[in-house]
Amino acid sequence: MTDVYFADTKVRNEYNKLKKKKEFQDLYKFVKRAITDIKKNPECGIAIPKNLIPREYVKKYGINNVYKYDLPNAWRLLYSVSKKGIEIIAIILEWCTHKEYERRFKYRAR
Repeated sequence: MTDVYFADTKVRNEYNKLKKKKEFQDLYKFVKRAITDIKKNPECGIAIPKNLIPREYVKKYGINNVYKYDLPNAWRLLYSVSKKGIEIIAIILEWCTHKEYERRFKYRAR
C-alpha cells in the first residue's frame, strides 16, 4: 500500500475545507476516493508527458513526474509519485477544474 501525502499545508487545508463546506461535499468524496485508489495503485492516473509538466511544479516541489486522475464533473486531481527508500509515496499537488487543468498544462491558449 502506497502512502499518500499532501504537497504542502495549503493543499491539506484546502482538502479539510472541502470536508467542512456543504457545497463541496461531492468534490470531497471524489478526492477521498481518488486518494484511496492511489494508495492501492500509485500509477492509476494518467502520466503527463514530462515536457508538459509546469515549471512551477518542478521548482516548488522538486518533482519529475505528474499524474492526472480524472474526477467526476470534469475535475482533475494532480499528483506525483516518488520513492522514499524502498517505499513508494504519492504526493497530492492539487485538484482543479478541467478548464484550469487545460490552462496549467497549456492545452489551450489563455
